[in-house]
Amino acid sequence: MKLRNYTSEFKNNLKLATPIMMGSLGHLLVGLMDDIMVGRLGPVQLAATSLGNSLVFIALSIGIGFSFAITPLIAESDGEKNTEKGRSIFQHGIILMTIIGIVMFLLLLLIKPILYHLDQPEEVVVLAVPYFEIVAVSMIPLMIFQGLKQFADGLSQTKYSMYATIITNIVNISLNFALIYGFWIFPRLELVGAAIGTLVSRIVMVIFLYLVLKYKPKFAPYMHILKLNEIKRKVFNKIISLGFPTALQMLFEVGLFTSSVLLAGTFGALPQAANQIALKLSSTTFMVAVGLGVASTIRVGNQKGLQNFRELKRIAFSNFLLVVFIMFGFSVSFILLKDELPWIFTEDLEVIKIASGLIVVAGFFQLSDGLQAVILGGLRGLQDVNIPSLITFIAYWVIGFPICYFLGTELNLGTFGIWIGLLSALTSSALMLFFRFNYLSNKLIRTKHGLT
Repeated sequence: MKLRNYTSEFKNNLKLATPIMMGSLGHLLVGLMDDIMVGRLGPVQLAATSLGNSLVFIALSIGIGFSFAITPLIAESDGEKNTEKGRSIFQHGIILMTIIGIVMFLLLLLIKPILYHLDQPEEVVVLAVPYFEIVAVSMIPLMIFQGLKQFADGLSQTKYSMYATIITNIVNISLNFALIYGFWIFPRLELVGAAIGTLVSRIVMVIFLYLVLKYKPKFAPYMHILKLNEIKRKVFNKIISLGFPTALQMLFEVGLFTSSVLLAGTFGALPQAANQIALKLSSTTFMVAVGLGVASTIRVGNQKGLQNFRELKRIAFSNFLLVVFIMFGFSVSFILLKDELPWIFTEDLEVIKIASGLIVVAGFFQLSDGLQAVILGGLRGLQDVNIPSLITFIAYWVIGFPICYFLGTELNLGTFGIWIGLLSALTSSALMLFFRFNYLSNKLIRTKHGLT
């Protein structure tokens, strides 16, 4: 098949993915602005936000993983033109995400004492605990938002969550400025101020997106609340059957990156701060891949509903090719700007020196990180989640983590060794997931057309 057959889809892919990219980047920017503004207080404070967020990210990955199950189910029902099926999935999904948000908040409070037993610098832990407690509360509105967002994305209405995150960032940056440093009538709360800004901004984005969905005619048929007799266990089970393995996929990946934060913390506050800088930069570019991954889920889900499997594979591969082009650009940028990028976060020369080396490694894994995210999106569109969960476990914990630990601690390569392990994990994940998608798409085509 000619290259043109894939590149011709770039415009459609980007049209769908760009609002998701911007929304995801805006969502990440909430934490990024916390780090930039807190980083001006000092490397210990920056390390404290890193530690506080490390456990929150694990809970967040589980919740977001469940919410990702909503998108392919809505996309499939949209492809089938079955509005009532879509309404049932959406309403059950919102109930489930609210419950998950409350459960995640309570679990975070229960595991808070773990922060004292992770072999982290004492001065970092003291600052991290109050920050952690407030950010944990924000899990509830964030999970409700995810349910609303994934529903809208599944209907290919991706721009509204982008608008929500723009408003969120305006609120977050304003409150951060006032509460971190102290301004006018607002007290100087430093890390606690950053946490309050995050909580309030997440409440605002839920209210905004709910009001948009409630009053837009496109969503009207889906917004009628379920009656008690319409609540079905089998619908919950369908969402959970897709959501739980997806949550595991995210847990395995985020767990590995969280472990890198904790391993870096054993080397001291400065390496941990440098690790956080490299993570934030790579997470920022990763949001572009997330946008293309959701676009892949939506478009593959639509074609699955239409039973058009040749188009399904062509469209999916066009997304894979597009993310390779984009992430290659980021890779080159990271390597060329390795000495300049850390200055965004800190003026500490030792932290900048360490972070510069990590950013080079982050540049190398841009391709594999982006590709594995988009392929996972395509597999979710096929509603194939169990085998990919096993693949991600092998890549991150059988291959990646042992390399992180061995190079970082046994060979005394420190944070640089940890990031070589992350590169190994992401590359192996991308390769295995690609073979999985290619196998399944070919199998669907052969079955549909009676080929052997």
